[in-house]
Amino acid sequence: MINVYTNRENYQYDLHALLKSFYPEHDVNVYNESALNCREEDGRRVVIRFLEDRMEAVLDIDARKEYSHTYKGDNDVTKNEYKLSLYYDLCDYTGRTLPWGNLTGIRPTKLPMGMLEEGLCDEEIIAQMKETHAVSDEKAALSLDIARRERQILSGLHYRDGYSLYVGIPFCPTTCLYCSFTSYPIAAWKKRVQEYLNALFREIDYVAEACKDKILDTVYIGGGTPTTLEADALELLLGRIRERFDFRSVSEFTVEAGRADSITPEKLAALKRHGVTRISVNPQTMKDETLKLIGRQHTVAQVREAFKMARAAGFDNINMDIILGLPGELEADVAHTLEEIRKLSPDSLTVHSLAIKRASKLSQWIGENGIQALHNTDATMAIAAEGAAAMQMKPYYLYRQKNMSGNFENVGYAREGKYGIYNILIMEEVQSIIACGAGSISKRVHTDGLIERCESVKDLTQYIGRIDEMIERKRRLLRER
Repeated sequence: MINVYTNRENYQYDLHALLKSFYPEHDVNVYNESALNCREEDGRRVVIRFLEDRMEAVLDIDARKEYSHTYKGDNDVTKNEYKLSLYYDLCDYTGRTLPWGNLTGIRPTKLPMGMLEEGLCDEEIIAQMKETHAVSDEKAALSLDIARRERQILSGLHYRDGYSLYVGIPFCPTTCLYCSFTSYPIAAWKKRVQEYLNALFREIDYVAEACKDKILDTVYIGGGTPTTLEADALELLLGRIRERFDFRSVSEFTVEAGRADSITPEKLAALKRHGVTRISVNPQTMKDETLKLIGRQHTVAQVREAFKMARAAGFDNINMDIILGLPGELEADVAHTLEEIRKLSPDSLTVHSLAIKRASKLSQWIGENGIQALHNTDATMAIAAEGAAAMQMKPYYLYRQKNMSGNFENVGYAREGKYGIYNILIMEEVQSIIACGAGSISKRVHTDGLIERCESVKDLTQYIGRIDEMIERKRRLLRER
């Protein structure tokens, strides 16, 4: 355990994220400096003081070391400059660097995107990312490449008078070892699925009416696993959405089919009948032993069968997700997964770096087996990138999460014309996304750049019982300013 004490309360999140990046195997707690002499130390100690023109750091993790940086009397030192100093202290202390430098946010492509808007050239953007954030050459180039592609993909969307719709189905066949999303085992909730849909339909109806004068650009049904719904329930859901919303301007309609053990010909027929244009069939790995370990009750053979079933149903835009850093998997396992996926030839591939969520079963597994069992490296990331390139795919969106294995990133790759538009929108926050369902988060992007958020409760019973309140939250979000 590492306990961090600081005199800047508004820096606590950044300090936690930076220390955790260097020490993923430790629990990191950040406290106000006033607690320094009031607590019994139950771990290693870091004290960081931000003064008017300098930062002082005492790192007492493995061996005590003191640092002090003076900013030449500058009274306007930014948070990033302090973070950059601490980052270099930690590099010196540990003998390591991080691929994303001192960046702790989840949307690093917003930086080059903003600089492109300002008219900076490629060399200036990369130099600024390296100088200001200590980002590696490789990651700076990757984020710039993706930002440029995102601008082109989003150029035809209706930012000012448009929006996208998200619908959440919080059911799964089982809960995966690494998962912290809002999801409930479908077997235990089967008798209450219709109750959930009834509440969800009320929320959908309200949003459709409230947004009837706006242009709908994309629709995404996620979860959970939407295809855990039976074919008739899926038919009801898709029919309700198509009935209530004007689809004439919709450029992408995605349903995250996800788990191979939830896909049937009847469900795929329902998706196709209602105009779904993009689906996901997500193996996470093509190694049966790992699938069993992470709690996915299907086999690699079922993944292949589900994918072929989707192709036979007429889907020409199929995504597959994989996760790097799964327990026990090494470079050879990643290479095998990419080779098996290449044989299926999906239209896009989303490569996730395993993120260790405190609310997931993975945290307990790590406590029992050690973080050393999670293996994600530059080599595994390169194998995935090379595998995507071999399938004629280019990177088109990127995001990061807290506590990612190897301090890497998640990257979406796709063939030309098969990019997931909604995926870019949710990351870049340039268009309002109105989300319906338990645990969903709506974001309204105002013309002045202000972003307002509105959450629905995660608990399924609470969502059903408080649906009037959820609708009222939407009403306040969508009110005229």
